Amino acid sequence: MAANAATFAWRTTGARVRVVPSLRYCARPAVVPKRSALISSTALRYASDKASETAEVVKEVPKKAGGGFKRTVVGTSLALAMLVGYVYATDTRASIHRYGVVPLIRLLYPDAEDAHHVGVDAMKMLYKYGLHPRERGDPDADGALSTEIFGYTISNPIGISGGLDKNAEIPDPLFALGPAVVEVGGTTPLPQEGNPRPRVFRLPSQRAMINRYGLNSKGADHMAAVLEARVRAYAYAHGLGDHAEAAVRVLNGEAGVPPGSLQAGKLLAVQVAKNKATPDGDLDAVARDYVYCVERVAPYADILVVNVSSPNTPGLRDLQATAPLTAILRAVVGAAQRIERTTKPVVMVKVSPDEDADEQVAGICAAVWGSGVDGVIVGNTTNRRPDPLPQGFQLPAKEQGVLKETGGYSGPQLFDRTVALVARYRALLDQGPPASEAAGAAAAVKGAEPDSDNIPSGDAARKVLFASGGITNGQQARAVLDAGASVAMMYTGVVYGGVGTVTRVKEEMRGSS
Repeated sequence: MAANAATFAWRTTGARVRVVPSLRYCARPAVVPKRSALISSTALRYASDKASETAEVVKEVPKKAGGGFKRTVVGTSLALAMLVGYVYATDTRASIHRYGVVPLIRLLYPDAEDAHHVGVDAMKMLYKYGLHPRERGDPDADGALSTEIFGYTISNPIGISGGLDKNAEIPDPLFALGPAVVEVGGTTPLPQEGNPRPRVFRLPSQRAMINRYGLNSKGADHMAAVLEARVRAYAYAHGLGDHAEAAVRVLNGEAGVPPGSLQAGKLLAVQVAKNKATPDGDLDAVARDYVYCVERVAPYADILVVNVSSPNTPGLRDLQATAPLTAILRAVVGAAQRIERTTKPVVMVKVSPDEDADEQVAGICAAVWGSGVDGVIVGNTTNRRPDPLPQGFQLPAKEQGVLKETGGYSGPQLFDRTVALVARYRALLDQGPPASEAAGAAAAVKGAEPDSDNIPSGDAARKVLFASGGITNGQQARAVLDAGASVAMMYTGVVYGGVGTVTRVKEEMRGSS
């Protein structure tokens, strides 16, 4: 009877009846949901497996033929392009430095001093990472431009004047541009700010500048620390150790390079000056300023440059008179000779192009002979305002205003005067020491006489001349050398010509020889 009831229920409801033994006499059966509402776990696993198989099939679709080769070609091309770009941009012969970088800097930095600082910072950073411009191929290796000065053979007769690197931050990046002489400074005993800004002005139509920096300096102690760190880094890089004794070994010539430049065939000049606050009339105090600088920086210099010609320090040019100049130079020479180094730095004096009267030139030459100084740098900026070039050219209104600014003028217009002055100094110095004038000048300065051991034994040797002022090309460099100079120094020419200026000038010199 129970079985008949279950059969009846199944037929009437369409549902499956499961009889539980303990409930076999219940009136209502247990009902399971319809089959269509169920999802079998087996079916879920099957669907999941199918999806995985489909994904694997997609992954296994072969890559497009040639895709890897194309990527290799593109990557290689990019690498080669970067290499070519690096080589081009870091070569001083690249025209982009002259015709692209210089105008761009002038556009981005209307204030010339801002541009100066940016240029120094950029060269320092680029040199640190090996991205700096450099003269490639060692064009001086043929010896065609080699020159003998101060017992050294330098690779060429081109130098970069002081002022570009005021605090000895970038001597090595400047050497990399190709000059054989780099002058840093000038430095003063104590830090000084110089004159208020703005103090540097451009005259682009004349490729000239006017500056009244006023010998801004971080001080001799700072420069000495920077130069000492440079020597110690060189000693460490060349396996001599990282300690004071290693630096001493380099300075005493054990590395086989000049102790200042640290590069064969090149010389480092360090310019020294007095502080603005030191009274010009107190010669003892002035001499102490120069001696203080010498004692700090001379160990790291090949050449010491005594600056008595800056037009932006009131009264400084008065020190070019024979008696005070002799006193200062003798003090500097004595201090340089007392430096504890196997080879002593030579001493040069930088004179103004405005001191060009016969008696002024003769007095400076007498002081040079009377003091034991080794040479003269003829030329600095001028207080005069030369006529524009070419003759009859009318300056733009803005530049006419700039021309009225106070300061020293530098530019191509100074070249003719530089050549003439070099010839005059060469002729007078080659006549030898004028005994009476030198003795009179020395006697006029009380207490200026140093020990005889402090005067260089080569006092009677031919004095060396450097020329500075308006030199912008190889023909002009040749002209000052023919007039009697041993080295042609450049400043404004590099500012307007860019980092390739020295390389270009040397190429022009080779072409004219």
